[in-house]
Amino acid sequence: MPGTDRVHVTALTAYPVKSLAGVSLEAAAVEAQGLRGDRRWAVVDPDGTKVTAREEHALLGLRAEPLDDGGVRLLAPGADPVEVAPPRDAAPVRVGFSGQDRARPAGSVADDWLTGRVGRSLRLVWQDDGTQRPIRPDLGGEDGDRNSLSDAAPVHVTSESSLARLNGWVLETALERGEEPRDALRHERFRPNVVVAGSEPFVEDTWSTVRIGAVAFRTTMVCDRCVMTTIGRDDLRTGKEPIRTLARHRRWEGATWFGIRLTPVLPLVPGATLRVGDEVVPG
Repeated sequence: MPGTDRVHVTALTAYPVKSLAGVSLEAAAVEAQGLRGDRRWAVVDPDGTKVTAREEHALLGLRAEPLDDGGVRLLAPGADPVEVAPPRDAAPVRVGFSGQDRARPAGSVADDWLTGRVGRSLRLVWQDDGTQRPIRPDLGGEDGDRNSLSDAAPVHVTSESSLARLNGWVLETALERGEEPRDALRHERFRPNVVVAGSEPFVEDTWSTVRIGAVAFRTTMVCDRCVMTTIGRDDLRTGKEPIRTLARHRRWEGATWFGIRLTPVLPLVPGATLRVGDEVVPG
């Protein structure tokens, strides 16, 4: 195992369906729009407006596993799983994603499963063409960058040391306010694809480029945090942390910040793959 004297990857996670829980990986192939199978599917309402866990916390209680053909297996406690193949022959429907206005619908079986779990009419859609959605220039995108259905960039990174520092601040905030200290926040609150260890807290903010294993990335921006991070993964209830404490220590430009967003540098090396234990070399 890597020593603590160098920066290295400690966890990899893919989220096949946007806003659903993901799966831990030991290795992940890298494509132009991020980790293979990550956020190629999303949930929309009947009109095509995207629906995320910001509005429907119940989505975080569902899980999606990737299948070899690019499909997904949908799972939920107490429900039969559903396997969904990529709907390659389905006629595209209108969707409301920045930079992408069409996606292919998964069909009634997946739609009924989601609707039954969440309690409102929902549809599952698939991004069939990974080259069609650019990264917006105001979010650090350049010509040739491609995005999955992720919010702003295809790969999200958090660090063990930054989370430890944040948890220390959260504890200080609770004690100052006479509140009962809560369990430490876990990386899953922030939904990173890559977790790294061995660096100083928040030094990742300064990385303009980073090589993970043999794969080169460019930083597009530090990650601004939304209300989704305040939803507890065990009870799906909304709390005040970490936004309350980030607002004290990590607030600028009217937002709170934690983690960084990356995009792969093209062309990718043949067989581009990230692995737990890979060395991380900032630039």
